[in-house]
Amino acid sequence: MSSIASIFHRPELFGFDQPVAPTTVHGNRFTSNSNKWFSVDNPATAQEIGKVTDLTVEDTKKAVDAASNAFKSFKNTTHVQRSELLSRWASLLEENKEDLIKMVTLENGKPVSHADMEVSTSIGYLKWYAGEAVRIYGDVAPSSLQMNNFILSVKQPIGVAGLITPWNFPSAMITRKGGAALAAGCTLVAMPATRTPYTCIALAKLALEAGFPEGVFNVITTSNVSENGKELTTNPLIRKISFTGSTDVGKIIMSQSSSTVKKISMELGGNAPFIVFPDFPVDQAVESLYNIKFFSAGEVCVCPNRVYVHKDIYEDFSKKLAEKVKSIKVGNGLDPSTALGPLISKEGCDKITKHIDDSVSKGAKVLAGGKRITDKGGYFFEPTVLTGMDQNMVVACEETFGPLASLFKFDNTDQVLEWANDTEVGLAGYVFTKNLTTLVHVAKELEVGLVGANIELVDEPFMSFGGIKQSGFGKEAGRHGVEEFMVIKEINLKAL
Repeated sequence: MSSIASIFHRPELFGFDQPVAPTTVHGNRFTSNSNKWFSVDNPATAQEIGKVTDLTVEDTKKAVDAASNAFKSFKNTTHVQRSELLSRWASLLEENKEDLIKMVTLENGKPVSHADMEVSTSIGYLKWYAGEAVRIYGDVAPSSLQMNNFILSVKQPIGVAGLITPWNFPSAMITRKGGAALAAGCTLVAMPATRTPYTCIALAKLALEAGFPEGVFNVITTSNVSENGKELTTNPLIRKISFTGSTDVGKIIMSQSSSTVKKISMELGGNAPFIVFPDFPVDQAVESLYNIKFFSAGEVCVCPNRVYVHKDIYEDFSKKLAEKVKSIKVGNGLDPSTALGPLISKEGCDKITKHIDDSVSKGAKVLAGGKRITDKGGYFFEPTVLTGMDQNMVVACEETFGPLASLFKFDNTDQVLEWANDTEVGLAGYVFTKNLTTLVHVAKELEVGLVGANIELVDEPFMSFGGIKQSGFGKEAGRHGVEEFMVIKEINLKAL
């Protein structure tokens, strides 16, 4: 058993009780012939957490077959049965919350307080979907041709769903996608990111404990993401693909999925603008930016990438933000006093350095941070504030995905909207003003799928999540989340 297992109440949830790491899921009983492994590291220490079986394309095919077989019966469960299963799953997450928080922190690096928020949100998703499962309604309409005919619109589960999830929210992404699929009556094959497989394994085991039948929830752990992912996107038994990740990879997945005309939903890259008008309290705006910009080390798809501050408050805002950022404690996420953990990898640190160097070479100033931290052993970077930014810098068009706040000065509403919308992506945007007319106008004109209007919160179970432009399409959570995993059948019924 791994020495790290001693910090968990139930190490068996993650496979630490086994002579070999878990193979696929724990929601069916097929086994893998793979004798290969890949390591999972803690980004705070760059040390190994454990090894996980490196599954093959043949294993993925078996998982899809298992899900397809399970769908034949699971699709016929009632809305109430699925609601009860999701409720029990949520309760088990609550009972094992401490272990899940620790694993999210170990795999991803985020502070335990941030991991706590993520797992709590995961529980919220499952509770929401438990409620939505019993509210999947169709429609009845009279025929336009026959008096005794009725047109029935019936919503049905689409079939086996393939879920491809990222490393930045290893718990929330599985529950946000998987909870919707299961509420709809679909079965699923999940492929978590190579860097964060353990949380998904635990969630699948808890789903089985909750009573979901074997074969309903399957997990593929693999370092060969491209080949196993291609199997999911081209296998004809998979009828739905839900992907969260980069825009470039999303385009590949869309192309591959077209071979079997799958229903797909994409949550891709972002480049979120954060706009502050001069009538809004500066301290409150700084606090909101701090809360979202440095959450989970800035490795968040809705994280503000371009901070547009009106010229009248620009200096005051910059100074107060820099002062606040300089007080952030950076360290291992398992330390309760840590406010900013490591990035997921060295590549993440390299990208921030590249963005800072480009900005400074073009006239930007570093007010706080600016360097990688090399004496802690992991992938740490100083939380950084840049001023004097302009639209010619790389940050203006490329997502940083790290703890870098880049401040742009603007003069008027038309100018800031032009700058904010000058990007190929459109996931989230933020606007802060006490003027209701300006608030509504900017929220309406921002070319994004999610807007935080005087609030930094754009992701919660009751809110449908998704972008436009090259940030993707489709919705997760909220009123529309379950619909992504359903099809509508039209029945022309004649009363005899």
